[in-house]
Parts: sequence; C-alpha cells; structure tokens
Amino acid sequence: MAKFRVGRVGEQIKKEISSVIQTELKDPRIGFITVTGVDLTNDLSLARVYLSILGSEEQKEETLKALGRANGFLRSELGRRVKLRHTPAIEFRFDSSIAYGSHIEDLLQQINQQSLES
Repeated sequence: MAKFRVGRVGEQIKKEISSVIQTELKDPRIGFITVTGVDLTNDLSLARVYLSILGSEEQKEETLKALGRANGFLRSELGRRVKLRHTPAIEFRFDSSIAYGSHIEDLLQQINQQSLES
C-alpha cells in the first residue's frame, strides 16, 4: 500500500519541479531541461530527480551547478505546492538514457544502410 503512495507522490513531485524550473527560475545558466523521473525513498525524505539536459558537457555542468544553488528555493516551492508533513530533500542527477537511446538508434540506422548497400 505504501509503494502506491510513494509512486503517486513521486509523480506529483516530478510535475511540480518541472513546472517550477520552467516558469519560476530565471537563471541564464539553466538550459533546456526535461525532468525524466523522480525516485523517492520509502520514508519520503529524499527525492532523486533525474534530468535530461540538452547541450555540451560544459553546459550540463553549469546547469547542474545552477540547480544546486537553487535547491533551497525549489524545495520551498515544492513544500508550498505539495502538501506533505516534511518536504523531501532534492538531489539532482543526469539521466543519460535519452542520449543512449539516440546513440543506439544511430547505430541501427548505420547497420540498416550497410545492409541496403550490400
């Protein structure tokens, strides 16, 4: 029963953090970000937010630093928007699955081209 609640709260946190990042944060270092998922601990004390960021490695690092500096603001906004007894701590991580999927798709297209040529 508790796992269902953790999943629902995680989806709500994902939606709210995505909204706050896109509408309220005005830091120019923050590039184009997509919140791809949220892993929440069972006691709702820590939320690991997975992000997909477009740009070079340097831009990704700058964006992650800017989000780290805005962590307090994001947590307070999350506390206002999601009614929980304790607002979870937020930890940001890169999600490389989209880039990996795109790489696999490119490889499959190259194999397809080679099979058509021979």
